[in-house]
Amino acid sequence: MSSAIAHPSAFSPEHTDVNKSLLRGADYWVTVTADEIIVHADLSDKMAVEKRLAYSIVQFLRDQTHCGSLNSDEQESLEVAVQCLETTFKISSRDYHLAAPQPLREIFLNSLLKNDIVTLPETFPSPEDIERAELLKNEGNNHMKEENYSSALDCYTKAIELDQRNAVYYCNRAAAHSKLGHYTEATGDCERAIAIDPSYSKAYGRMGLALTSMSKYPEAISYFNKALVLDPENDTYKSNLKIAEQKQREASSPTATGLGFDMASLINNPAFISMAASVMQNQQVQQLMSGMMSNAVGGPAAGVGGLSDISSLIEAGQQFAQQIQQQNPELIEQLRNHIRSRSFSGSAEEQS
Repeated sequence: MSSAIAHPSAFSPEHTDVNKSLLRGADYWVTVTADEIIVHADLSDKMAVEKRLAYSIVQFLRDQTHCGSLNSDEQESLEVAVQCLETTFKISSRDYHLAAPQPLREIFLNSLLKNDIVTLPETFPSPEDIERAELLKNEGNNHMKEENYSSALDCYTKAIELDQRNAVYYCNRAAAHSKLGHYTEATGDCERAIAIDPSYSKAYGRMGLALTSMSKYPEAISYFNKALVLDPENDTYKSNLKIAEQKQREASSPTATGLGFDMASLINNPAFISMAASVMQNQQVQQLMSGMMSNAVGGPAAGVGGLSDISSLIEAGQQFAQQIQQQNPELIEQLRNHIRSRSFSGSAEEQS
């Protein structure tokens, strides 16, 4: 019996007869006769699948370069890998039509869960162990309220040792890990909680927080969206989703700054320039600035030293801020709201 590969164009209903049977797959057709097996491969679809896979890998590698845990050499190595993949598969970051519905990391995790690689223990905890574990969880929650995060972590770990089937314990320990800056450990605990209870919205929300702290914004957005599917009215998830989306936009913007807004646009804004010029014409501000310049030119002998210059600088800044507040209170309020919005809502979330 022989086999051959043919392009889909070689296959049509005319090529079949009563002596042939047909098997159809997603990317291929198979015809079987008594003498041969012919596999008709859909090469065009195969290339499309490979391009989509390569695009997902490139997106994953790009996310890793923004996670903040790599040194410059490691980031450069990833960038070279991205360039090689883009050249080989003839793709670019602008090929948005190639994006998969889920990030590669999430696809991988779902595959692990479906294949039972993340398994539950075979034995059930005793009623006594369940009761002790619950007491330890409550003790951990009290430590979290008092911001004793290391003690809370210990309590949740002991609770897990007694009852490994409770998703809440893993999710609460993830929160403690995040407070301590252990974001990788936090994502691991969230994964375990989701494996135990796939409908546990809080685990998805806390996964989103940890991923956002790791600068993995696309993945964080995906998890916040899943949390909202399970709990559509949760304002915390909505707020954190907006923050992650904003951070993603800032990370993608060439004009983004650490302040989280486009400083270049602000400086070039005619209204801001006019307002700043008006403030600088204020006599009190001019006197403060003149005094600072005199000290700078005259050196230490001209004044009482650097401490006086710093005090003058602070006073000048306060005068400048007061003048802006008086002339354009809307701008000040916008800046205040922006700074407030950059703090996660998850900090006020209660433990289960």
